[in-house]
Amino acid sequence: MNRTRKILTLALALAGAAACLPATAQDTDKPPARQALRVCQDPNNLPFSNVEGAGIENRIADVFGKALGLPVQYYSFPQRLAFIRNTLRYKLPGQDYPCDIVMGVPVGYDQVSATKPYYRSTYALVFPQGQGLDQVKSGDDFLKLDPTRLGKLRIGIYDRSPASDWLKLHRLVDQGVPYPIMNADPQQYPGEIIEKDLAAGKIDAAIVWGPIAGYFAQRVKSPRLTVVPLKSEPGVRFDYEMAMGVRYGEREWKQKIEALIDSQQAAIQAILKDYGVPLVDESFAYKAPMK
Repeated sequence: MNRTRKILTLALALAGAAACLPATAQDTDKPPARQALRVCQDPNNLPFSNVEGAGIENRIADVFGKALGLPVQYYSFPQRLAFIRNTLRYKLPGQDYPCDIVMGVPVGYDQVSATKPYYRSTYALVFPQGQGLDQVKSGDDFLKLDPTRLGKLRIGIYDRSPASDWLKLHRLVDQGVPYPIMNADPQQYPGEIIEKDLAAGKIDAAIVWGPIAGYFAQRVKSPRLTVVPLKSEPGVRFDYEMAMGVRYGEREWKQKIEALIDSQQAAIQAILKDYGVPLVDESFAYKAPMK
């Protein structure tokens, strides 16, 4: 999974997956007794995780650790290519795995044994208030802006993401300001597009993964920012369900994590709300019309 920054997009996750060997073990083996909740994390990936434990996934891990009666320990590795291979599936002869769970993966991500989902979010449009876009309440509203106004906007996006596909679909490629998905600088983080460039007026709007949009829009105090969740449409998927990932072959551990997802759902939802994550339901998923 492309742990460059947790899930800027499903494309980010799948980019990392391409570098990992497929796992084929069956979920049948009993895991060893747990002495700690050992979490694989990116050390600089807010709003999801960081070494200070200030991310969404750190908070949820704390909840799970308390419920299990276990201390929480982290194994940190930058979420670049081969994150899963270098964390969850990293094992030297005679040594144990360094961590046992990834707190956020897209449902269907095949490099891990993914749990049931614990939230659904979507990409979101973020823009400053009071600069001519306040009437925009949806993606359709944005597309219906006066063509002259729309043609002058600078829209920040991560390249090879659903946002870039959306601009292409609606003939707005020239308005896009692309940012690279991969960045070798370990201090770079995905929210810079909002917290630095959008806030400074270098771009007029940004389209990013919902948790990133909500969290960094809260952090920017001036100008005030609006977050508009975007619905999936034919040719562009914006919404994704997020799960947790464990190793293949650890069926009982996976069942225990799924039980925690159920029993701690109220706490999970409170954390997501606290971080400004735009939570959406299945109405945001595109459904082809019945023939």
